[in-house]
Amino acid sequence: MKQLITAALSAAVARAHQQGRLRTATPTITLTAPNDPSHGDMATNLALTLARAEGKPPRVLAALLCDHLELPPEIATAEVAGPGFINFRMAPAYWHAELRRAAAEGPAFLHPPLGRGRKVQIEFLSANPTGPLTIGHGRNAVIGDTLARLFTATGHAVTREYYFNDGGRQMRLLGESVRARYLQALGRPADLPADGYQGEYIAAIAAALRDRHHDALAALPPDADVFRTAAVEAIFADIRRSCERLGITFDVYTNELDLMQDGRVSRVLEALRARDLVRERDGALWLDAERLDLPNAKDQVLVRSTGEPTYRTPDIAYHIDKLERGFDLIIDVFGADHIAEHQGVLAALRALGYDTAAIRAIIYQFVTLTRGGEKVKMSTRKATYITLDELIDEVGSDVVRFFFLFRKHDSHLDFDLDLARRQAPENPVFYVQYAHARLTGVFREADRAGVALPTPAAVDLACLNDEEMALVRKIVAMPEIVEAAVTALEPHRLPFALFDLAGDFHRYYNKPANRIINPQEPAQTRARMLLAHVLRQVIASGLDLLGVTAPERM
Repeated sequence: MKQLITAALSAAVARAHQQGRLRTATPTITLTAPNDPSHGDMATNLALTLARAEGKPPRVLAALLCDHLELPPEIATAEVAGPGFINFRMAPAYWHAELRRAAAEGPAFLHPPLGRGRKVQIEFLSANPTGPLTIGHGRNAVIGDTLARLFTATGHAVTREYYFNDGGRQMRLLGESVRARYLQALGRPADLPADGYQGEYIAAIAAALRDRHHDALAALPPDADVFRTAAVEAIFADIRRSCERLGITFDVYTNELDLMQDGRVSRVLEALRARDLVRERDGALWLDAERLDLPNAKDQVLVRSTGEPTYRTPDIAYHIDKLERGFDLIIDVFGADHIAEHQGVLAALRALGYDTAAIRAIIYQFVTLTRGGEKVKMSTRKATYITLDELIDEVGSDVVRFFFLFRKHDSHLDFDLDLARRQAPENPVFYVQYAHARLTGVFREADRAGVALPTPAAVDLACLNDEEMALVRKIVAMPEIVEAAVTALEPHRLPFALFDLAGDFHRYYNKPANRIINPQEPAQTRARMLLAHVLRQVIASGLDLLGVTAPERM
């Protein structure tokens, strides 16, 4: 639709320019869907944007453009409206052809070919193996995986990547925490380290070490590698299982410790020193905020006084590695608490001569879990939190994924457990899945009535009423919504659109006059069956892009 209208407008501008009626030859044309469907299917503000350059009132320019329009058969009308908008209305034949195209293409209808093989790397989740995944980790994982699904479906070559650290202070505390619990499991006195990890999972790892090694490890020092290694292996196995429950897998695992051990982090520090971009203070090494023009004008620690690098230092090396692998687009998914760190990484990369235009950040806000109107507190070290696995156990993976996506990533998410468990229309995932189940039920009814799904060419779509044509318009708009979700990196657009589409269907279906299978009206039945078939197909395909199932019965 947009291509048809844009082509017609461009030709009109060219004709008016050739005739000396317009000074502008190649303006930028923007099209949007009117908020009120009665105003048409698409509108442009072209006349308003040209008014100053042309020295004419917008309505006069809009009328001039309409006079030079030669509308193809697919466009029924073009009318001047308001202060100078041009509203377009597509012909019924256009909508009929698009519905038939959707039927013919199947799930591919929701896969606009945008990527053409462009290489995209999406780094997401990237939780250090210090404990089970929390619901905050879950939002990161679902956002990243859904972006990967959308990019893959639209023809991009996607690499899903997990970046983690199994060294450093956190991991040392983890190993010391396991050692303390191991000694306690042997009946020996031992105190957890300050800021150590207190969850039951630590005791379980320690008990497994006791069962395997008995007291053979008791004399080892607190920093013995065996305790940290056992914890990392056990926790990472749990992380992988949690991801698999949500249908999430990774292509590449990159370890921060490898970047330090193979010299890449040292080379970054040397390069920053050579450009006089670091300062030594209080025994630590700092990025010079003023030299790097950091947004918050605050120096950032690269190496602590203990000699341990902070997260951002290997992050700089890691992003150099990403850029050198030749990706066309690099997407980082991380929480709002990492904003300053990410800005420092990008500033350092630019100062080192790297083009960071390919790097895009998805910064998500955190999740509050509520039960009975009360917030559930969370802390990884103290283990007073709900794990992602516990959330999946309680509400199911479909609900978890849909709820994490049913709010824009830069907005705080209140995850209402009571709503998530409710099998009712106010639960958005139930509402969308129920639409698919109802549509599947239509075809069970058709089978019982001996009515077969017709071929698209054999259907007279002129039988569809206004309410049904409104559904057709929503269906036809869905590929553009997928495209917008990809280009804007906003996966929430798709569940919003599915919820809206499901709502329109439920309201339509609940009216007795809109009975789909009616043997007394064969032409109308065929048209409605084709519409129901495509509607079911679009909902199923959309849910699949979200990693959510499309049940046939509910």
